[in-house]
Amino acid sequence: MNTQLEDEVRATLALDPRLLEPVDVAVCADGGIVTLRGTVWSFKQRRAAVEDARKIAGVYEVVDKLEVHLRDDVRDDVIRGAALQSLIWDANVPADSIEVKVSAGWATLSGQVAFQFQSDAAFDDVAMIRGVGGITNKIEVITPRHAGA
Repeated sequence: MNTQLEDEVRATLALDPRLLEPVDVAVCADGGIVTLRGTVWSFKQRRAAVEDARKIAGVYEVVDKLEVHLRDDVRDDVIRGAALQSLIWDANVPADSIEVKVSAGWATLSGQVAFQFQSDAAFDDVAMIRGVGGITNKIEVITPRHAGA
């Protein structure tokens, strides 16, 4: 166990305004491996906690065992609409090539894009939406053939 590393991660989580209740996140460090357990209120908060732990000096791996318990009752159709709008607004995402399905707050992205950054951008866009509890990214990256190949 490494209590100094645990204390550093806890202090960083406590200072992050994206985390509504950082005390609900348990931190355990063994060497440079940090395990996060507990409950957060959105997928966005889960990603923020993992990101915070990763940026601490001495951490080389983060094991994410956080659970998302949605605080608000946001309807799936509202989440889907917000996700589709977010994809349309992102110039890096070919929104007409991506489909979004939402069930009980869990979003599934599917479709085809030409580049990995487009899939990553779509994931990031949907991850920021209130009410999203998790994402399954089934977007396929289909690299276009070069002319003459």
